Amino acid sequence: MRDHNRAVRFDIAPDVRRARTPPAWLYTRPDVHAALVERALARSWQFVPEADALAPPVRALPFTLLPGSLDEPLVLTRADDGKARCLSNVCTHRANVLLDEPSTADGLRCGYHGRRFALDGRIQHAPGFDGVPDFPTPADDLREVPLRRLGPFTFVSLAPESDLDEHLGSLRERLAFLPLEALRLDPAGTLTFELDANWLLYVENYLEGLHIPYVHPALARAVDFATYETVLYPRASVQIAGASDGGPTLQPPPGHQDHGRALAAYYVWLWPNTMLNFYPWGCSVNIVQPLGVARTRVLFQAWVAEDSLRRRGAGSVLDTVELEDEAMVQRVQRGVRARTYVRGRYAPRHEAGVHAFHRLLAAALD
Repeated sequence: MRDHNRAVRFDIAPDVRRARTPPAWLYTRPDVHAALVERALARSWQFVPEADALAPPVRALPFTLLPGSLDEPLVLTRADDGKARCLSNVCTHRANVLLDEPSTADGLRCGYHGRRFALDGRIQHAPGFDGVPDFPTPADDLREVPLRRLGPFTFVSLAPESDLDEHLGSLRERLAFLPLEALRLDPAGTLTFELDANWLLYVENYLEGLHIPYVHPALARAVDFATYETVLYPRASVQIAGASDGGPTLQPPPGHQDHGRALAAYYVWLWPNTMLNFYPWGCSVNIVQPLGVARTRVLFQAWVAEDSLRRRGAGSVLDTVELEDEAMVQRVQRGVRARTYVRGRYAPRHEAGVHAFHRLLAAALD
């Protein structure tokens, strides 16, 4: 029978060959889900899918970070110094949300009591506070949230445990040959799916290629499963898929560690819930948004560098692959609720990324 110990801690052995997967309660308990929202999601770097809309004449762009879990009101701004910033979208007086729609104004004004802020977050005017001692202080400014970039992609973190560069390790070097600055968001390629499964199961499914021959027949024809491999980084991984169907390939230059390989795709995962999938045509982005212990939203974006290649190779069957993945992940959600299932083992060659993810989860909950 299932162990009903209410602790949220679990251990994953460092040797993938000997390790056991997490206990089934990791995917079914609301208290564990709530703990991971605070200890994993709130402390990690999160992709901002709205960031591309911060372009003239827009100077302030409100958004909610991870709606359904973090639900943090934030605003991207561009002040007169030209620097992009991420600020709290909550007034420092009585917590009114400042902005609901993109703004072209040169500042932020609270509609509750008239307090005004500059686009760099500094408080400028506070009606009713004349003569108040020790006012204003830095605590009355809008809090700035760390913001970093990877090519055209914007990331923010409410309480980062490390800088994004440390988060990525040498992964930046591996991706340096890709035409990141040439990528342009295709609004028609933005899609949303929802599924009845814990978000951890969706991430796990992404992190291993073992299921490809059994779940994704079209993708299996496009990639060389015999040479499929996973490379680990501090809080990231990349699955390297060789091409097998004669379609377009990524072309790492001389001196690159993957030079000479015919690559169908790089499948890049960033702890804990962001996927960047690089194909010869560009990049598809998956942002996993937990909605509850057994409900997940996945937001997709297409960033295109060469549109003529989108219907060829591993990146041409994304919608089909997504539906196949969702069906399987929802079946697994049913399975982890079974009283007869407790824990499993890892296929060492294929599930190194899953093992690394579980080690990070265990550390977050420790």
